[in-house]
Amino acid sequence: MRALQLTGERQLNIAEVPEPDAPGAGEVQLAIKAMSLNHIDVWGWRGMAFAKRELPIVVGVEAAGEVVAVGDDVADFKPGDRVATYGAKTCGVCRACVEGRDNLCENVAGIMGFHIDGFARDRLNILARHCVAVPDGVSWTDAACTSVTFGTTQHMLFDNARLEAGETVLVHAGGSGVGSSAILMAKDVGATVIATVGDQEKADKATALGADHVIKYREERFEGRVRRLTAKAGVDVVFEHVGADTFAGSMLSLKKGGRLVTCGSTSGVSAQINLYQLFQQQLRLIGSFGCRLENMRQSLEKMARGVRPVIDTVIPLEDFATGLDRLESRRVFGKIVVTF
Repeated sequence: MRALQLTGERQLNIAEVPEPDAPGAGEVQLAIKAMSLNHIDVWGWRGMAFAKRELPIVVGVEAAGEVVAVGDDVADFKPGDRVATYGAKTCGVCRACVEGRDNLCENVAGIMGFHIDGFARDRLNILARHCVAVPDGVSWTDAACTSVTFGTTQHMLFDNARLEAGETVLVHAGGSGVGSSAILMAKDVGATVIATVGDQEKADKATALGADHVIKYREERFEGRVRRLTAKAGVDVVFEHVGADTFAGSMLSLKKGGRLVTCGSTSGVSAQINLYQLFQQQLRLIGSFGCRLENMRQSLEKMARGVRPVIDTVIPLEDFATGLDRLESRRVFGKIVVTF
């Protein structure tokens, strides 16, 4: 069968590898149907692994597939079922996992496609507990955006930032996968959305998604525009994932008692903050990583009722590197999805 392997920095190769053995106890075997590209795929491709790993490694962090076989002790799935996959190899027995907070697993063995072999292969065995059933009416393309794209956003906006109807949220990089999903999810609960984008084409698309106000950050300082739009009050929530380039402005955009939630740092990992502003304005800065399995179920429920991921392009496995190059240079609005 095929497997797309990273063999060196920015070096990808489709290799012929043996098919997996029959699934073991608690496992299912999946035929991968679609896989979504994310910035973590770009980081791995660049060689930016934050833990020791061995090459070659099969890439791919976010995917969906069809169950083709089940191992012993699997009661929840049967051949033919469609599932979305969780991308971290968590232990299932630590306190966090038992409480349903797999993204805080104390013994996580790594992120698939980044530290350990990922989803870019025709078939693989995976623990059944790391699979979530895909509802009828949700396409493979959309289901492939469940764990990282929608799940991350669901966890950020609602578990952590506690966004509510009537509040205002600033969404950075509204043309990205999580940015576009944040616009959709925030509007779905009745929030006012201010989005930042890089150009007019993305501004038009963000407006079409439902953003109430769109700021082209290359043409004006977003924090100044936010203050004007909110009559100097600021926003209730900032949805951050850009990092150093926007962090100070994001804090300035918050109202008293506002919440900043961040899941990424694509522009750099170090940022200075004004501590006086932090405590005097009683701001809350919240880190958010990945999602809970329950967030995947919540995300798929939203897809089933019509809140769907924004798909930029669907490509074959052979064009994976081209997709990463487009993602790295931000020539994309929404998600690039690989189909098998």
